[in-house]
Amino acid sequence: MTKINVLIVDDSAFMRKLISNFLQEDSRINVIGTARNGIDALNKIEILNPDVITMDVEMPEMNGIEALQRIMNKHPRPVVMLSSTTIEGTDKTLLAIQNGAVDFIQKPSGPISINLHLIKNEIVTKVLNAGKVNVTLLKSPIKIQEKSNTRIVECSKIDLEPNKNMNKIVCIGASTGGPRALQQVLPQFPKNYSAPIVIVQHMPAGFTKSLANRLNGLCNITVKEAEDGEMLKAGTAYIAPGGYHMKIKKIGTMLAVNIDESEIRNGHRPSVDVLFESISEIKGIQTISIIMTGMGTDGSSGLIKLKQTGQVVSIAESKETSIVFGMPKAAIETNLVDKVENLEDIARTVLSLS
Repeated sequence: MTKINVLIVDDSAFMRKLISNFLQEDSRINVIGTARNGIDALNKIEILNPDVITMDVEMPEMNGIEALQRIMNKHPRPVVMLSSTTIEGTDKTLLAIQNGAVDFIQKPSGPISINLHLIKNEIVTKVLNAGKVNVTLLKSPIKIQEKSNTRIVECSKIDLEPNKNMNKIVCIGASTGGPRALQQVLPQFPKNYSAPIVIVQHMPAGFTKSLANRLNGLCNITVKEAEDGEMLKAGTAYIAPGGYHMKIKKIGTMLAVNIDESEIRNGHRPSVDVLFESISEIKGIQTISIIMTGMGTDGSSGLIKLKQTGQVVSIAESKETSIVFGMPKAAIETNLVDKVENLEDIARTVLSLS
């Protein structure tokens, strides 16, 4: 079995040693070197040619973002970022994903995380997953012009102008590579789109709000982190908050968000299955379901439940454009997907169904 060769980049010698030990314990991984900053990393890549890189965001001389940009320009390969839990840290992590990072790991505490062992399994899993990604899709970061008139996102649990006849909903599930995919799909929806869009993107708490704010600045529709109890509005996309499941329920003729911390599903909370299953219980609503890039099978069981309602058009992202073809592949294997589309065609297909 071919091992995944990994380069670890961190300005802390302690962190480099700790991460190396974690990864070396897995027989599928070989740590071929370490680097203390971005400049050192670029030199080591030339010499060692690693398959996967783990990279700290904050480093002296050349930080992780600048190093990532140079790697993607000259030596494109999967990079997993290590990020702090601060607001600034989450924003930089999303910038890294926009610039080609395949995934990120949230440090449990501070720049030097003495309790990094709490996320040991996550580090190993994400490095292994990174070794399977479609590297060619990471080479060209998506460039979308940010709108200057960014709206202030408002949430009112008492909607003064509710959509009285809410009979259509778009639901999207994504994981690894999802933020980049959403950044390409959502800006194609017009401001007056006639249905709400609900989204589960696998992310920890704290990151989904930054993602929503970032997307809101790129889109004609409003994009926000979902809040418990709010009524869905057409022309608005709601992202499930990290660490919580999002369910949709019907109240009279309207649809409302229900956020809870019920049992983790498929290793995830939020879970695409949980969202899809909740929508399957709503009668008299037309649903468009979309499963995009991601590792694993989340969404497939929920799709089966949705299809039993007979009021669903199901779309899966193609292998050709998926950073990771796990979730779309699992959905397609249910034989319930109606359309398999390249990422750039997904929004156009949805709009043609309106």
